Amino acid sequence: MSVAVSNADPPATVGPGRGGVVNDFSITVATVNGSGSQTANNTLLRAIHKMGVPVSGKNIFPSNIQGLPTWFTIRVNRDGFLARCDETRILVAMNRATIQEDVRTLEPGGICLYPGEEEPVARRDDVTYYPMPVNELVQQSGAETRLRPYVANMVYVGTLAYLLGIGLAEIEEALAYNLNGKEKAVALNLGVAKAAYQRAAAQMAKTDPFRVERMDKTEGTFLITGNSAAALGAVFGGVQFVGWYPITPATSIVDNLSEYLPELRCDGEGRATYSIVQTEDELAAIGMVVGAGWAGARSMTSTSGPGLSLMAEFAGYSYFAEIPAVIWDVQRMGPATGLPTRVAQGDLLAAYTLGHGDGRHVCLIPASIAECFEFGGSALDLAERLQTLVIVLSDLDLGTNLWPARPFEYPDKPLDRGKVLSAEDLTRLNGAWQRYADADGDGIGYRTLPGTGHPAAGYFTRGTGHDEAAAYSERPEVWAANLARLAKKHDHARSIVPGPVTELTAHAEVGLVSYGSNDLAVQEARALLEGTGVPTSYLRVRALPLEQSLVEFIGNHERVYVVENNLDGQMHQLVQLHAPAVAGRLVSIAKCDGLPLTATWISGSVLAHEAKEKA
Repeated sequence: MSVAVSNADPPATVGPGRGGVVNDFSITVATVNGSGSQTANNTLLRAIHKMGVPVSGKNIFPSNIQGLPTWFTIRVNRDGFLARCDETRILVAMNRATIQEDVRTLEPGGICLYPGEEEPVARRDDVTYYPMPVNELVQQSGAETRLRPYVANMVYVGTLAYLLGIGLAEIEEALAYNLNGKEKAVALNLGVAKAAYQRAAAQMAKTDPFRVERMDKTEGTFLITGNSAAALGAVFGGVQFVGWYPITPATSIVDNLSEYLPELRCDGEGRATYSIVQTEDELAAIGMVVGAGWAGARSMTSTSGPGLSLMAEFAGYSYFAEIPAVIWDVQRMGPATGLPTRVAQGDLLAAYTLGHGDGRHVCLIPASIAECFEFGGSALDLAERLQTLVIVLSDLDLGTNLWPARPFEYPDKPLDRGKVLSAEDLTRLNGAWQRYADADGDGIGYRTLPGTGHPAAGYFTRGTGHDEAAAYSERPEVWAANLARLAKKHDHARSIVPGPVTELTAHAEVGLVSYGSNDLAVQEARALLEGTGVPTSYLRVRALPLEQSLVEFIGNHERVYVVENNLDGQMHQLVQLHAPAVAGRLVSIAKCDGLPLTATWISGSVLAHEAKEKA
C-alpha cells in the first residue's frame, strides 16, 4: 500500500465557539489482551514525548495470556503532572465487549473513536463520535492474514495523529524504535497509520477541542521503565551474581540484566564476569543469592509478593548470619496470587519483618526512575556495608510502565565492600579477630571471604546461636547480647540509608507523608489543596528504618496524613510505632483497588477529613 502524506502537522482546528484544550487530557485505549496494541500505544506515547510534551502511560491488563479486556491510558499534561488521572477525555473503543462501559466513563465533552464497522451500543449526546474504517484500511494494507489484527491498531494511531496534531515524523521515529528498526515491519505499520491519517483528514470534520502542541519540556529526557533502570543501576553497582525465578511484574529486571550484562560486564577477552541462574523456584533463588553473598559476590534477585513469602527463611538466615544480599520486590496486589497485573504497596510490613523471630530488614523505596537506578547500586553497597539483606520495594506502576527520565549519572565513588579483612589485615592483627564482635561501636563485625590466604581467616557461619567468635552457644547472656548487637546495627542503618525528601511550607498546619510511586500523585494533590486554601508540607520516606527527622516533621504540623496504596495503612502503623509521642497527629489515608492513586482522591480525602476537624 502506497500512501503519500505530508509529515507536517494538521492545522489547529477546534469546534465553533469552543476553547481549545491543549496538552492537558487523558486518552484511554480499550482493546483485548494479546491483540498487539502495546506497540501502537507506546508509539503514541513516544511520539508525544518527542514533541516535547510531558506524557506518561499506564498499561492495565489482565493476568491471562490473551482475550480479556485491557486498557492503556496516556496522560498528557503541560505542567508535568503525570500520575494517573481519574478523568478520561478521549476514548479509543476497539473492544466491543466493553464499549458500553467505556463510553460511560468518558467526561462530558469527550470524544470516542471506534471501528466504523461496529456502531457503538451506547450513544451519548455530550460525546463526539469518530468512526474509523479499520477493516477497509487493514485489507488495503496488504498485510498477511496473521498480522492484520496487529496492524489494525495503527488505524487509531493515524486517526489520533490527525485529530490531535501529533507529528507523523514523530510517529515514524517512535515506530522505528518500538520495532527495533525492522524496515518491513516499520513500513507496514507506518503505511496503515498514514492511510488512516489521510482518510481522517479527508473525511472527518473535527469538532472537538483537544490538541497536542509542541513544547520543549521533555528536552534532554528519555522514556524508560523502572525495572530497566533498576537493572542498569545494578550493573553499574557491580552486581556479579543473579539468581531468579520468573514472576510478574519483576521478571523484566532480569530480562534487562540479561541484555545489559553481556554488553557491559565482560573482561578484555570477552568472558563474562557475572553469572545469571534461573532456578527451579524462589527458595532456590534466594538460597543461591545468599550463598553467593557469603562467597563475596555482589548478589541479588528480583521477585514479587508471593515469591517474597517463599524467601522468608533465607531472609532470616541472611539477617542472623550477617550475609549481604539484595532482593528487588516489585509489588503487586495480594494476598495470595491476588491480582498479578495490578499495583499495590502491600508488602511493606512483610518485607520489613520478613522471617521468623526478632529481626528487621533494611528497605529502600524508590519513587522515580532516577531512584530505581540509584538504588540498583546503593542497595548492593548497603548490603555489604551492613552485612545484611537489603530489600528494595518498587511496584508494578513504577517498574513496568514507561516514565520520562534524565540521563543517569555515572557513579562517582568506588564500590563499598564494607568491613572485609584481607590476608595482610590478618597478619597485622596477628590473627586476633572475632567475626561477630562489635569492634567499632556500630554493631557491624568484620568478615573474611572464602579463599583468603591466612590461617586465621576461617570461621563458622551459623544460623544457630553463636558468640562473638562464631562458636556455637546456647547461653542466655550470649544470645541476648547478639540480638542486642544486631538491633544496634539496624539502628546504625538509620544514619546511612537514604534520608527522606522534605518540602516544607511556611505556616502549613497540614503535613503529608508518603513513599514510592505515590509521589507524583501527592505532588499534584498538593497543588490542588493549595488552590483550595490548604497549604501543605510533604515528607517522602525513602528507606526503612525510619529516622528522627520524621518525628520532627510530625511534631511541626497539626495533622499529618500518611498516604499509601494498601488497605491497612502499613506505613501509618510503622510511623505510629516510630513516633509514639506524636502519633495522635497521624491520619491514615489508604486505598487499595489495584490502580495507582490519583491526586483528586488524595486531595478529596484530605479535604473531607479537614472539614470534620473544622466542624
